[in-house]
Amino acid sequence: MKFEYDVIVVGGGHAGCEAAAAAANLGSKTLLITIDMNKIAQMSCNPAIGGIAKGQIVREIDALGGYMGIVTDRTAIQFRMLNRSKGPAMWSPRAQSDRVKYGIAWRETLDSIPCLFQWQDTVTGFMIKDRTVVGVKTQMGMEFYAKSVVLTAGTFLNGLIHVGRVQFPGGRISEPASCGLTEQLKSCGISAGRMKTGTPVRIDARSVDFDLTTEQKGDDTAVKFSYLPDSDMRRLKQLSCRLVNTNEETHDILRRGLYESPLYNGQIKSIGPRYCPSIETKIVTFADKTHHQLFLEPEGEDTNEYYLNGFSSSLPVDIQIKALKSIPAFREAVIYRPGYAIEYDYFDPVQLTHTLESKTVGNLFLAGQINGTTGYEEAAGQGIVAGINAHLKAFGGETFTLKRDEAYIGVLIDDLVTKGVDEPYRMFTSRAEYRILLRQDNADFRLTEKAYDLGLANAARYELLKRKREKTEEIISLVQNCSVKPCQINKTLHVLETAEIRHGCKLIEILRRPQVNLQNIARDVPEIGNIVASLENSRKDEIVESADIHIKYEGYIMRERQIAEKMSRLENIKIKNKFDYRSIQSLSTEAREKLAKIEPETIAQASRIPGVSPSDINVLLILSGR
Repeated sequence: MKFEYDVIVVGGGHAGCEAAAAAANLGSKTLLITIDMNKIAQMSCNPAIGGIAKGQIVREIDALGGYMGIVTDRTAIQFRMLNRSKGPAMWSPRAQSDRVKYGIAWRETLDSIPCLFQWQDTVTGFMIKDRTVVGVKTQMGMEFYAKSVVLTAGTFLNGLIHVGRVQFPGGRISEPASCGLTEQLKSCGISAGRMKTGTPVRIDARSVDFDLTTEQKGDDTAVKFSYLPDSDMRRLKQLSCRLVNTNEETHDILRRGLYESPLYNGQIKSIGPRYCPSIETKIVTFADKTHHQLFLEPEGEDTNEYYLNGFSSSLPVDIQIKALKSIPAFREAVIYRPGYAIEYDYFDPVQLTHTLESKTVGNLFLAGQINGTTGYEEAAGQGIVAGINAHLKAFGGETFTLKRDEAYIGVLIDDLVTKGVDEPYRMFTSRAEYRILLRQDNADFRLTEKAYDLGLANAARYELLKRKREKTEEIISLVQNCSVKPCQINKTLHVLETAEIRHGCKLIEILRRPQVNLQNIARDVPEIGNIVASLENSRKDEIVESADIHIKYEGYIMRERQIAEKMSRLENIKIKNKFDYRSIQSLSTEAREKLAKIEPETIAQASRIPGVSPSDINVLLILSGR
């Protein structure tokens, strides 16, 4: 019996879920194969979605018609908008989720997609013909055929877990590793390496003295991820996080145990995430620090389990517990499980195109941590792009890619396939040179029309976008043309602690002040008050905020757009398969090696490759006749 699909997705993590959903929603008969269907979209590390730059990615996924934002909104137990004290390019939404309910909600979502099927099994090999993947084989002896395959194996490929000197195979705690796939792909010419990540101890809340912690509440104002107005923001009980600090006694205990740490006794040889270091790494790297801040995060509304963010460790269990108990709030601490480290295989992402298809094995797409990234959001962003392109490849459609000035997802993928990785990649706002264009508030303006043209965003979502755009433009036009008098506005300006006006002026001049926004002057300017009052309550804050940001930052936005347009000229100069780089003696030796390895699509991509200098780019421009 032959089982045939258009797209097969291997792995049911965050990348796999978005990839499978995207392919199926576009019309591909899609099979999602995962080791355990009860662990769909498992939050392997902290029970949170979003954060600095990551929140922008989640909103982009939502704008494209993905589900991470919707599921998070349904299952969140705390919402916060980070970096409100900075400019809007830095604002990033973040939510604590109920870990169990998050997975259940994802499972329900996948079950509701008509063209999406699931199979619980372990993929042990690919069926490859003429350097093109045609299907997969499983541990149960099944053979599934497909036009495209997306591999999203996370930390499972030859995963090895470390707790002190104890080590055992596993993709996550209590879950088996996946073996054989790396070796097969290496035999096809795909290079692989090893990376390391880790997770902290889980603590029983009943053993914590919360009076010795500092409470960190969520935002009272409406914050959510999905642009859909019916995305339920407060379905579950809202809970606080808690802050505690390590101390010198904690550090002494950890230092005395370093000889038992796999990170320092030679047991772990791979590279871990620089921006999410273990507690052992912190006390070594920042030896002068007398304390480190830890975040105690609830795992759900109905559980006593808490996640100790900042205390990732692979030390032996007894040392972890002893160090914990040196912190006053944890004197009586009881844990559910210790922290652990995990080593796993990844594939050098410079071997991929911008569609995330392998350059070596046709019709094979890779997404998530196996491309050298870290984080649920980075994985999901890759997953939706891989799923879209797997569908398009199956049916002969044009490829779908995102540019650096269009999305953080575009920055992420371009960084991966152009620069490669030498440590687990994490997205930051600083990685995006056009971050004022890539704000969390305008992801729908940037991406939903693209998704609608693809067939991924439905007509209802597109109508919401058009309505938001119309209302935003209406507000901006009104502000540009409306005048205000001192007697009308000065009382409010005084309350807002900003200079009063002596003569009438255009309203836009007032709104460009940081202290003033549309909401706090609506009562003084009837025209504004009327239009704000006419907005649907579920979308009012979103539309008003969008107009406010555009009004205040119009000059910066226009300048950054002009810079992006200049760079786009280089994006339009195609050089793929045009040159034998190794034979161009006028290029530097490093440039010849890097260009030959990566084979950039455009001059702009070539300019972003480390080691390719401006003079090398000039050589390519001359050879291209430009």
